[in-house]
Formats: sequence, C-alpha cells, structure tokens
Amino acid sequence: MTTVATLCYIIKSGKVLLIKKKKGFGAGVWNGPGGKASKNESLQDCAKRGVYEKVSIVPEAPWEVGELLFYFGGKPEWRIHVFVADEYDGIERETDEAVPKWFRIDRVPYGEMWLGDDVWMPLMIAGKKFRGTLFFDEEHKELISHEIVDLDTALPATKNN
Repeated sequence: MTTVATLCYIIKSGKVLLIKKKKGFGAGVWNGPGGKASKNESLQDCAKRGVYEKVSIVPEAPWEVGELLFYFGGKPEWRIHVFVADEYDGIERETDEAVPKWFRIDRVPYGEMWLGDDVWMPLMIAGKKFRGTLFFDEEHKELISHEIVDLDTALPATKNN
C-alpha cells in the first residue's frame, strides 16, 4: 500500500527552511518538514500540521507545487505532495522530532539530503510545478532511475541516471 504524505518548504528572503529528523524514516538527513496524511484531512492541512509538529510554526496558505512517487525495490511506497509557503506564524524551534535550519537557496546541502532531491528541488525553488517518479533499490540507498516533469513546460526536466 502506498503511503500518502506531504512535505512543506518555507521559502523566504532567499532561504529555505529544512529539518534534520532525529528519528524514524529519514532520520539524519536534511529534508522539508511534513508528515503522513490522516484520513479525512486535506493535503494542505496535512502540510500545515506536519510543519507544526516538526518545528512549531504554521505555514500560511501553502500551495501545492509538486507530486512525487517513490518506488523502493520496484514497489510504490510513498506518494508525496510537495507544498511551498512564503509566510508562517510562530518561531521555528527544535522539537523531539527535528532540528530546523535555514539554508540560502544557492547553498542547499543536496549531498546531505535524500538521494534525488537534487533533481526536483531546483524546479521547486525556481517556482515551477512538477511531477516525478523516483526508483530506489530495496534498501533505499541507491537511486536507480527517475523522471521529473516540469509541468510549466510539460517537458521532462530529467530522466534516468
């Protein structure tokens, strides 16, 4: 069964807010805050809740910019809806789940992030909409192939390694 989840990136003043999860799936790498969608919860509400649970701020009016399908060992395991917000309420802080840190958008630490983030995040940062499929090995350690489509041009932005 495919897990539906959201990521919500706060992009403001030339910086993006990333988190380093402390535990669970994705622990130890930089990523956007987010979480699994709950039954009867809108994706936008899921994105807001996920950010609040991870770093204690609430994004204001996040909008969906992308959708990613992650395959592990040939099975579709995650469908991630990617949101962006440029305003938020509160002051970000470390929680039991994550450490927040602002990065300049020209210094996003792709080498310390999920494999494949470097193929779709530049589209998000550039304000484009996208859809992608990423295929990983069974252990989630190798990106085997990917296809990312820039929906603003309807042309593949990247394909296969």
